Amino acid sequence: MDKANNTAPMLEIESSRRDFIFTATKVVGALGVGALSWPLVAHMNPAADRNQLIPFPVDLTKIPEGAQLKLLIQGRTIFIRHRRGEEIKAAQDTNISDLRDPETDDQRLVPMPDGTLNRKFLVVVGHCTHFGYVPVGEQGLKHASGRYGGWYCPCHGANFDTSGRVRSAPAPRNLEVPFYRYASKTKIEILYRLKYHAYPKLLFPDCGIIAALCRD
Repeated sequence: MDKANNTAPMLEIESSRRDFIFTATKVVGALGVGALSWPLVAHMNPAADRNQLIPFPVDLTKIPEGAQLKLLIQGRTIFIRHRRGEEIKAAQDTNISDLRDPETDDQRLVPMPDGTLNRKFLVVVGHCTHFGYVPVGEQGLKHASGRYGGWYCPCHGANFDTSGRVRSAPAPRNLEVPFYRYASKTKIEILYRLKYHAYPKLLFPDCGIIAALCRD
């Protein structure tokens, strides 16, 4: 009986040792697989340069007063309008309580390096916030600027003022202001990210840029 009783604790110790060894082996194995897999997973993540914002420079001195520069950057239309004095005044004098998407004109402008605002130039994304169509806004063309002197979307009739703010249905929001900054008092940089196509264009980033200057 004494011998049997002495054997039982030994069996329990051996069983505990085996459980510990099996558990430790599994843990080490899992860590090893994770360590080997991490480089592959990290390699599949986007490269650091793909997350960088790429600046596209625009010389504002090339846009005459009353004219509008249209840019197409990666399929996204950008309007840069050199506003006349009366257009600026109309944008500044608007009562924002009357707007569907209230914003002052100054809130839609990016400060220059010295902190002041250049109210002559307005930069907006040229896609209606209803269905994404490109509104028209060439000065001097009949009905092109809509009822508020800014832009008119011929798709469903939305009107935008000289600050790019929506003034009539069905568009729910103002024209978006893109990411841009002033490199100097006369030059801006529109910021965008490179888009990489899937195979077979994997190595070719989409950098397509088209520009058109619309005059009176």
